[in-house]
Amino acid sequence: MNWIEIKNLQTVPLSEIPRPGIDEFRNEVIQKVKSGNRLVQFFGNKNSDKIILYAVIADDDVAKLFVSSMEIFPGGAYNSITPDVPSAHLFEREIFEQYGIKPEGHPWLKPVRKGIAGIDKAETQYEYFSMSGDEVHEVGVGPIHAGIIEPGHFRFSCHGEKVYHLEIKLGFQHRGVEDLFVRNNSRIVYLEKLAESIAGDTVIGHAETFAGAMESLAGISVPYQVKIIRAIALELERIAIHLGDLSALSGDIAYLTGNSVFGALRTKVINTTMAVCGNRFGRGLIKIGGVNFSITQELSDKILETLNKLDDETVLAAEVLFSSASVLERFEKTGIVETEVAKEIGMVGPAARASGVAIDIRSDHPSGAYEYFPHHKLTLSTGDVFARAYIRFVEIQQSIKIIKEQLQNLPETAADKTGGGLNRKEIILKPDSLVVSLTEGWRGEIAHVLLTDKSGKIERIKIKDPSFNNWFGLTLAVRNEGISDFPICNKSFDLSYSGYDL
Repeated sequence: MNWIEIKNLQTVPLSEIPRPGIDEFRNEVIQKVKSGNRLVQFFGNKNSDKIILYAVIADDDVAKLFVSSMEIFPGGAYNSITPDVPSAHLFEREIFEQYGIKPEGHPWLKPVRKGIAGIDKAETQYEYFSMSGDEVHEVGVGPIHAGIIEPGHFRFSCHGEKVYHLEIKLGFQHRGVEDLFVRNNSRIVYLEKLAESIAGDTVIGHAETFAGAMESLAGISVPYQVKIIRAIALELERIAIHLGDLSALSGDIAYLTGNSVFGALRTKVINTTMAVCGNRFGRGLIKIGGVNFSITQELSDKILETLNKLDDETVLAAEVLFSSASVLERFEKTGIVETEVAKEIGMVGPAARASGVAIDIRSDHPSGAYEYFPHHKLTLSTGDVFARAYIRFVEIQQSIKIIKEQLQNLPETAADKTGGGLNRKEIILKPDSLVVSLTEGWRGEIAHVLLTDKSGKIERIKIKDPSFNNWFGLTLAVRNEGISDFPICNKSFDLSYSGYDL
């Protein structure tokens, strides 16, 4: 057996993870993915004088994860997996950047964020894809943008107005988030705040994913009420961002009514989150072992009242938006990502579901309250801007229903039922262990893999925001489109710079 089979949030000893030879490992990964499974994580960890590469693969049909590993010396090489498994392309580039381990035969090997470890910077100058010919030109945007948008460089290769290729270069901030987790692994409150800051628009998603991993490693059983409160917060975050995206998309096509109405509805949702925890984005709500705030019956009634009104108002606004001829003319058949392409490159979240790829961690690898509330995956098939917009509207309605069901089953409020009695200074993690924590954030699958050393301290954390999977989807969506359609293609994905720059 070259794989260990585990579940979401199941801690396993590192000694139980198989370690086949390099060629065998590579062939096993390719075989697993080609048989219908997904590559969730592929990363390295320095162990003594060697690098251990770990692969995590998901079988969504049976809610199982498979983990395997191989060892290699820094600066070593192996035959690239990417030609057979395109979704591995960015993982392999990241491993090359961090450890100098070269995937021989990788079709487009270049830095992900900073440059290649141990290699002269002059030898790793970032080279952009280029075209030549009459009337061919390049349009460069960024990395410095107007307003408060984070840095990222977009280079369009065009013939006239038609985009033949878009290359996206990110990683300008060099945040070092994963290293901060390791260097501060005994400062629990600091780690909770750091998890909230991985991506500022996904506070609940990343905080819950990290807390779940730590709780598994520490053997902490989370009260039922905590699971429900976390799920409610996660769905409120999903609703708020989806409404904000519908507002932004409306603004980009000069449909100002939608821009204003959806923006106002978003405010109602984030104000509801603030009523729960005192912060509109959910900061300070989730802690390891529990939550810092309860939902009283009075607050529950107010949330239900808000959601009932929100449901009606969202349906009305969406009916007008999606029946407008001028809106449909811009949205339909723009920025198409076909189903097979979305699968090959490993897209996740509503962008994948809009292309007919039925991936949703709430259904596929349920944890927390989703274990008790069956969730149904929703997909569309056209893979265009319209589908990525409409799937958000449908998911808003679904999230409202989920929250209503959870509120109706929320136990009576009591401090000891929200993890209030846990002394976080005494949290002890299992030594020499690994856990995979998956959460369906509003943007898609969030994956945190934590490894501990022999003393029970965090030795490695590998964080994957859904943006890591989906930026290349945006690149493919704008091919053969007019450059003027880039803004709505971009907004229909709504990807994170900070979630990518770790």
